[in-house]
Amino acid sequence: MQVTFLGHAAFLLAGSKSVLIDPFITGNPVTVSKVQDLHPDLILVSHGHDDHLGDTVEIARQSGATVVSVFELANFCMRHGVGAHPMHIGGSHQFDGVRIKLTPAWHGSGLATGGTAEYLGTPCGFIITMDGHTVYHAGDTGLFGDMNLISRRQAIDLALLPIGDNFTMGPDDALEAVQLLQPHTVIPMHYNTWPLIAQDASRFKQDVEAKTTARVAILNPGESYELV
Repeated sequence: MQVTFLGHAAFLLAGSKSVLIDPFITGNPVTVSKVQDLHPDLILVSHGHDDHLGDTVEIARQSGATVVSVFELANFCMRHGVGAHPMHIGGSHQFDGVRIKLTPAWHGSGLATGGTAEYLGTPCGFIITMDGHTVYHAGDTGLFGDMNLISRRQAIDLALLPIGDNFTMGPDDALEAVQLLQPHTVIPMHYNTWPLIAQDASRFKQDVEAKTTARVAILNPGESYELV
């Protein structure tokens, strides 16, 4: 499985199926990707903030992808004319060989439109199992102790964790998350998109690899990591 970082919290998992996560492309100051080049089978959306919901509707329309998210956000997408599969925290579903399970995430979820915010349900993370690999995308979240339950239920090959602080975990809490999750590999995300969430990923890598058995792969937008 090839895991490509598209910038901020957006990733593309390419294997037997193509899975796009939090496709914030338009307006993303660090991405090198183009909306018209993305043709996934599934689009996973962790919550309704515009830097995560992003270009979901446009990409789903052009590709025919199914949007997977919590009930409220999935229904929002269906109201905008695209196919969606509603789920909720703790639930799982098989999508033609791809198993998706929703996990908790401590954050908010509302889309600001016309001066008001529309509530789009509970934020979530995703456990994605495809081609014999398990990837955990934490979504936007603070540290929480039940991350330990995630690792007790299944081994995590790759954890995609926010480190930007202010809106999510910072590097110190993300290190604690690695200790709870015990993944084989970690890719940091949700940092350096804007000055407010600037972080030194190399320092995070140094701390994680000194204090845990996990390795850290730092990707620039457009770069990929191969899960073998």
